[in-house]
Amino acid sequence: MSRDTAEYIEPPLSEKVREIVRERIIRGQYAQGSRITEANLAEDLNVSRIPLRTAIPELRNSGFVTTLPRRGAIVFEWTPQAVHDLFDARLAIEVAAAGYAARHVSEGRGSIDPLREVIASSHRAVEDGDPYEIANLSALFHQRIVELASNDLLTSAMRAVEGRLAWLFYLTSSRDILIADAEHTQLGDAILEGNAELARALTYSHIESGRAPTFNALRLGYAA
Repeated sequence: MSRDTAEYIEPPLSEKVREIVRERIIRGQYAQGSRITEANLAEDLNVSRIPLRTAIPELRNSGFVTTLPRRGAIVFEWTPQAVHDLFDARLAIEVAAAGYAARHVSEGRGSIDPLREVIASSHRAVEDGDPYEIANLSALFHQRIVELASNDLLTSAMRAVEGRLAWLFYLTSSRDILIADAEHTQLGDAILEGNAELARALTYSHIESGRAPTFNALRLGYAA
């Protein structure tokens, strides 16, 4: 929806604050393992503490920070186990979701427009070469597939990891984005063609084949 239309509604301040803090964490302006408090963030962002009382719990729920009583929040820190946990969660959620999504397309259920739109947007982002935009759209691509599966529990589970997924994509942007973009196109085509078996196989391969390169890009020891 265009900002020029009458239907556009300005997002709440807490949502704006959350997105700013999220971006600064992803870009490394708030370092992994560092402590952030309402007071410091309020001063840094020139806002009151009120929107932060909503934004920080949302950042915690999406995996960007952990909160400690009377100590504020600690920015999440990537470890080998955390990387494995994310990949394992993705395999559990996304492989099944891709099959359901393709089946729903073959049955004429659900709108395929959001998936088509994010694929097109991802192509444009890759051409522009903005790592942050590419990372966010790559994560959104996977989210759209899960949403197309029309399973509320899978969708809720994916929302819990989508933020960390975008973050990890940004941190590993040194990987060949053209390969990932081509794999997204291939996977999207399988779903849009309604080929459930192929969609599941491509999803598993796409996720699992990225595990070792992710460790290499992060310079973490691969702990099996």
